[in-house]
This record gives sequence, structure tokens and C-alpha cells, in this order.
Amino acid sequence: MKKKLFFAAILFFGFLFFTFLVGLNLFNNIDIQTTKFLQQIVPRFLDIPFSLFSLLGSLEIVSVILLILWAKIKKSKYIYVLISFGLFHVAEILGKFLVHHPNPPLRFFRYSIPFSFPTSEVNTGSSFPSGHMGRTLFLSIIFVMLIWKNPKIIKHLKLTFAFCILTFDFFMFISRIYLGEHWFSDVIGGGILGAAMGLFSTLFLL
Repeated sequence: MKKKLFFAAILFFGFLFFTFLVGLNLFNNIDIQTTKFLQQIVPRFLDIPFSLFSLLGSLEIVSVILLILWAKIKKSKYIYVLISFGLFHVAEILGKFLVHHPNPPLRFFRYSIPFSFPTSEVNTGSSFPSGHMGRTLFLSIIFVMLIWKNPKIIKHLKLTFAFCILTFDFFMFISRIYLGEHWFSDVIGGGILGAAMGLFSTLFLL
């Protein structure tokens, strides 16, 4: 438990430090170059698949998954997982209001389906950190920990599940930048924050 708390704290303070660096505009060049690079190498026929895929990181979808987990696990301490999830969004909103980091311009926008969840319509004008990436890492940490601590699952299956989860995270990372929804620094910051809060929540889950 102490190790998890230690690493969760390291990640959270890492997020604060990274936020400070983003506020100094140190990543502006790599943000633009990464977006241009991905949009050059990823074929346009993936616009719709990536747009659909990105919906899986929305607040609505992840909240439903967490509530289903709550119904399955039936532990009173699971409420702290939901509290940690709420605290993640408090930190996300503070980041968007306190750090001046404008959204990618419309010329990069490639979201290609006529549907989005209500929370995705909220726009503060600042894109740091990425909520989608943070929620994805938050949920991934929980799933990996639950799988890894389950004695009924053999080791090679645990590794397979963990690889699949990491692959999912990777494609969420790529999709948010490729679609022109977020910058590289946004998804890195959101991922660090989500991982920190997800790891912290497992203290009450396992």
C-alpha cells in the first residue's frame, strides 16, 4: 500500500511540474510538429474509426463502466474510487482554467461523426490537460490492478490482458492528437494525472 501511495504521489507531483512547464509554453513546437506528423502518416479513412474510438474516453462512457464495476465488486470502499474519479475532474477543470493553452486550430480538426456527448461540447478555450486520456489511464490502471491481483487468472493471460489495455491506451493517445482535439502535451498531462488518481484509487479497491 505504501508503495502505491508513493508512486501515486510521484505521478501527481510530476503532473504539477509538467503543468508548470506547459504554462511556460515549452512544448509549443513539439505539439505542432507531432500533430502535423500524425496527420501526415495516418490515412484519412481512419477519421471516422478514430472519432468513434475517442467516444470511449468520454465522461459518460467511463462513468457507466465505473458504476458497472461498483455493482460487480460490491465493496463499500469503492466509493473512494468514485471520489478519486471526481477529484481527477476537479484537477482537470483547474488545469483548463489556470493554464493558458489554446485548443488546436480548426485546420487540424478531423473529428468526423455527427455525434458527441454533452460533456464534450463544453469548451473553456484551453485544452490542457486531456480529459479523455486521463479517464482512459484512470480506468486502465484499475483494470490492470484487478486482473493482476486475481489469483484465478494465469500469468500469461494477465500479460495478454495488460498488453491489450496498453494498446487501447496507445490508440487513445494517438486519436486525440490525430483528430486535432488535443496537443501532445495535453494527452501527456492528462495521462499522468489519470494514472496518478487511478493508482491512488486502487488503495481502496484491492
